This record gives sequence, C-alpha cells and structure tokens, in this order.
Amino acid sequence: MAEPGDLIEIKRGVSTRDAISGIFDFTGSVDSVIAIVKKEKLEDVAKGDQWLVYNHLDNEYKTISPDFILNEAEQSVGKKIPYNLLTYNCEHFVTNLRYGQPQFRQVRDELQR
Repeated sequence: MAEPGDLIEIKRGVSTRDAISGIFDFTGSVDSVIAIVKKEKLEDVAKGDQWLVYNHLDNEYKTISPDFILNEAEQSVGKKIPYNLLTYNCEHFVTNLRYGQPQFRQVRDELQR
C-alpha cells in the first residue's frame, strides 16, 4: 500500500515510469523536450501495468516530509518542465521531490560499474 509521498515505479515492458504517491505524474517521452506535471489516479497512470512502492534511496538520503512533498507536487501541476531522458526525466522529478536530490538510477548504476 502506498503512503502519501512514496515513490511509485510502474513497470512498462522493459522500461519503467516513476510517479509520486498522491499521485503526481511527470509526462514526457523519449522524443519530448517538454513534460507536463499531472495529478491523476494511480490506476489511470498504471493503465493495468504492475506497480510497486520503490523508495530506493531512503537509506542514502533524508526523506522530506510527505506534507511538503505533496505541497510541492501540487504546486507543480500543469507546469511544463524541460525533459531529457538522461538528464531530467520522471525519476529525476520524483526523487527530487522526495529527497531534494534528482537521481536517475540507470545512469548511476552504469557509472558505478
């Protein structure tokens, strides 16, 4: 069960999509340069795909309070944000909200190899 402010990972075939429980979604695509922050129901975002709570950096970074996370997310709804698959995507957006640190584990994992 997701708590407000949890990171949500939605499995999409070989890729994933990240959101924040509340539910705030950052919609962009590989060929986009702009993404839009949306507030939607998890079922609508997941579209039947499997999802899980994925607070993968809780042991590395201090978690920001759920009230602050949701307030920041709420204020971002409808905003257009620059999007780049490698430098600022949905995972960067949600980890920045939860930890104050935009992170992208696929790039991090590759750099650590």
